[in-house]
Amino acid sequence: MVFSDRDFSRRRIGAAAALVLAGAVLAGCGGGGSSTDPERGKDAKSFSLTITRNAIEGGKNTEEAEWITKTVIPKFVAAQKAKGVTAKVTFRGQGVDDEAYKTKLALDLKSRSGADIMDIDGIWVGEFAQAGYIRPLPEVVGPPADVWDGWTKIPGSVQRLAMFEGKRYAVPPATDGRLIFFNKKLFAQAGLPADWQPQTWQDILAAGRALKKVPGVTPIQLNAGTAMGEATSMQGALPLLAGAGAEIYADGKWTGGGQAVKQVLGLYAQIYGSEGLGDPKLQQEAKGRDKSFEEFAAGKIGILFEGDYFWRDVLNPKTGVAKMKTRDQDVGYALIPAVSAGKGVRGQSFVSMSGGSVTVLNPNTKYPQQAFELLAFMNSAEMTKARTAGTPEITSRTDVNKEILAGDPFLTFVSEKVLPVTSYRPGLAVYPQVSTALQEATAAVVSGKSPDQAAAEYGKKLEGVVGGAANVTPR
Repeated sequence: MVFSDRDFSRRRIGAAAALVLAGAVLAGCGGGGSSTDPERGKDAKSFSLTITRNAIEGGKNTEEAEWITKTVIPKFVAAQKAKGVTAKVTFRGQGVDDEAYKTKLALDLKSRSGADIMDIDGIWVGEFAQAGYIRPLPEVVGPPADVWDGWTKIPGSVQRLAMFEGKRYAVPPATDGRLIFFNKKLFAQAGLPADWQPQTWQDILAAGRALKKVPGVTPIQLNAGTAMGEATSMQGALPLLAGAGAEIYADGKWTGGGQAVKQVLGLYAQIYGSEGLGDPKLQQEAKGRDKSFEEFAAGKIGILFEGDYFWRDVLNPKTGVAKMKTRDQDVGYALIPAVSAGKGVRGQSFVSMSGGSVTVLNPNTKYPQQAFELLAFMNSAEMTKARTAGTPEITSRTDVNKEILAGDPFLTFVSEKVLPVTSYRPGLAVYPQVSTALQEATAAVVSGKSPDQAAAEYGKKLEGVVGGAANVTPR
């Protein structure tokens, strides 16, 4: 992955990037260049392309950089040579923080320069599209963008990571998912099944009540408050909102403090208030999330909502930040249920949230056909398997996942069960402020405010952030 999933925080725009993006919108400038003909350069017998991503050999995301320089480029050049075409492909690796990387891309695209192929965080797609920096793939390369056979291997739910307003702007190479983890030993002590799969929110509360009878155990950890940052939104509020039948942004409007948000805050109120199933203080500590990891690994938390990163990197018996030697035997996992069957977003009974990077084409490339051919090559089954060799991850391709995850029950579960029901954050510049308002609403409930009051305050803040009530739906 290009962007670390150590912390699922939203990669916020720095001041410089924000000014660049805002300037592009106000000035009405952006991608397109002097020519928008998808056929330009199509028949060239020699061409040059460049790739950039926030990866550099010997530094940040070195495995990604080495995969590009030692596998992708040589094999692509050889394939072109076999067709009688001379290709030169250069990798321009970066090794900076995400904010600086984003600023550089924005400046390059605004000036109609930069690499032909670049990775961006999926949460940036809408911002870059609105600024005119990137265009839908069919506009850049024409029909080939829609007939690529790789699309049949990438579930529609995963493709949404690279889409904005219903149009494909990029190819998503990989993604992740959110689910529920639970301690099987504590479940056994509470008389709960080892194959637990809640069907409703009430099932979660019922399990929490049973766990409350086990001494020294916090029944449920559901991230809340502003100290947890974006983890509160991605691991808690947003998947629950999806479970209540709404998305934070849909059909051009933001979800206000109506019934769906009240239901979400109502669950928080039960967990941290009336039923005492969670630890309110943990949500207010600066390192509360890290502490929750340690407590779960130590058998002191029964149920915890998190991303697949929690299994892979936190509890990992060998390399985890909170190593759990008995992880494979003692940790169970389940889908996040909707409030009740069929009441989730899109009529789903189970929900999730995902993120990840995507690969886009610079609309100003001199060789759009060749650039797309390289983009498709990078995301082929062969190259995807090469990228994940030795470090299994959930790729966007179902065919590759079926092969490389065959020996990993957990990642197979995420790939086959979680991703088909997942949702994504809106890639819009104002989202971080909306997310903060949502975090503040959960904090208010944890501190004792009623769900109705917290929802009303959230609704008012939201209107101020997104430009008024006309941009908010009351649901």
